[in-house]
Amino acid sequence: MTGSLKVSPNFNDRPAILPIDMLVVHYTGMKTCAEALARLCDDASAVSAHYLIEEDGTVHRLVDEDKRAWHAGVAWWRGGMDVNGRSVGIELVNPGHEFGYQPFPDAQMVALTNLAKSILTRHPIPARNVVGHSDVAPRRKQDPGELFDWRRLAANGVGLWVDQASKVTLADDQTRAMLGAFGYEVEDLTATISAFQRHYRPARIDGVADGETLGVLKALLDHI
Repeated sequence: MTGSLKVSPNFNDRPAILPIDMLVVHYTGMKTCAEALARLCDDASAVSAHYLIEEDGTVHRLVDEDKRAWHAGVAWWRGGMDVNGRSVGIELVNPGHEFGYQPFPDAQMVALTNLAKSILTRHPIPARNVVGHSDVAPRRKQDPGELFDWRRLAANGVGLWVDQASKVTLADDQTRAMLGAFGYEVEDLTATISAFQRHYRPARIDGVADGETLGVLKALLDHI
């Protein structure tokens, strides 16, 4: 479903030297869609996203893709800190962990999948650069969270997923190296492992680099 073009004032020009090579998925973490739209379009808030998708699948375009929306904050991915400068940001209406986190409805996921596939036709975004806010800011953020269906998205050609992986045992320095090679910042290893689990092994999020978690990480690295 197509919504309004409700322009947010919170954007600036992208750095000319950076390609648009990331897609970042968020949840709004607010009680209602109206509150989220108001905040994303309030110049005093200094936050925005390129798109917002309601629970019924209605899509609102807030910032043109060729502009730098302000959605990621202090973030890091694959050696770069200006995630906003190189990404398209999508907000999904969901109350989040603070206000009653809930599964993302089918209509919302369908709309996201269609929008993401369209974005991928316009920008050279590799699969491992389709990330959640928690992936690029593991010490600060949890969204879109463990209820988000990354597997479904990947099955439709957006992002990465592995269903089966052999268990692996690694020392902490090896774990850091592999997470860093995939794209994560690893200053706080426990927080980063939790972010990785939230995305790729959501059944248990404990920040522990167990054999299953490390097996999934190795399998993902083998895919890139």
